[in-house]
Amino acid sequence: MSTKKPEDNRRAHREEHREQALEEHYAIVPRRVSFDWDETSLDWIPDEPVATHVINVLHLLLPAGERWFVKVFKEGLPLVTDPVLRKDVKGFMGQEATHSVQHAHVLDHLAAQRLDTADFTKYVDFLFERLLGERTPLGPLVSTQEWLRFRLAVVAAIEQFTAVLGDWVLAADGLDRAGADDVMLDLLRWHGAEEVEHRAVAFDMYQHCGGTGAPRYARRVAAMAVTAPVMLYLWIWGSAYLLRHDPRFARARGTSGTAGAAGRPRLTPGRTTGRSTRACCPPCGSSARPCPATCGGRTIRRRRARCARPSTIWRSRPRRGPRRRWRAARPSPSTERREGRKRDGGRRRDGGRGRGGGAPGVGARPE
Repeated sequence: MSTKKPEDNRRAHREEHREQALEEHYAIVPRRVSFDWDETSLDWIPDEPVATHVINVLHLLLPAGERWFVKVFKEGLPLVTDPVLRKDVKGFMGQEATHSVQHAHVLDHLAAQRLDTADFTKYVDFLFERLLGERTPLGPLVSTQEWLRFRLAVVAAIEQFTAVLGDWVLAADGLDRAGADDVMLDLLRWHGAEEVEHRAVAFDMYQHCGGTGAPRYARRVAAMAVTAPVMLYLWIWGSAYLLRHDPRFARARGTSGTAGAAGRPRLTPGRTTGRSTRACCPPCGSSARPCPATCGGRTIRRRRARCARPSTIWRSRPRRGPRRRWRAARPSPSTERREGRKRDGGRRRDGGRGRGGGAPGVGARPE
């Protein structure tokens, strides 16, 4: 007859069930990969610069974002008591760390092709390292435990989007038909496959460490309400940044006249005043509108250059009507007297007499 208590039997049964679950559970493990970017061009989707840079925003956001995922999960790992979830969290952290490294290599490749992203990524680093860092920006108003739970909810919200993007890129046949670069597709689809693989880990982590009841659900809603618009804003901003700094469009962005404030040289000839004479079609250099060539280039609207009249020479009249008229400034009376003395060799034009007349002074000009 067994002498074990019912509680001991239940505890032993739970331990046996956990061991069996660990043996049968699908293991999430990081995969060590490497990519050769030497033959990947800046236009890795041929003739599609907008689509290329919309996808390139991933490389701007993910290095800092996925490093932050690892930091947050490392803070919450001591709170995990389920061995199955603990194993999944460790695999999740390893995969995200590898993603961050590989996307950072893409940023180095873009910089080597004269597309510097440091002016954008510094704001992304500030967002994840300072605003969402270990120390709450609200100070004592939010406890350390509550701040950790909120950040876990933000990670779970972001992982919802990355899982959808991963599923999309795995089935995106349009990228193959467009002739996209094979190395870039390998990176995106490897990343997408692992995002689909660990799509539920962040949610399970939050459910395990995020408390219970209505506060846990309300925190999830608040995290998604913050995450969705911020991600949309960063994506639009990042796409515009990449298109604006793409060196292939430097001819279209060139200004006439002297170099700009950033020291960029003048790329096309032009005058300092009046209309710019740069080409309307950057691909073929044509100045006609629409472009007569069959290059398929997009015509660019001409802009009026800034007037270069110095303010010390030109002064404006009071505004009369819709247009501003310009005239030369008249010299002041003091300037006229000074010019008169120069013409007289430094002597006064009144012969040394004051305003009221009187005897001529020494050295006065004879009349």
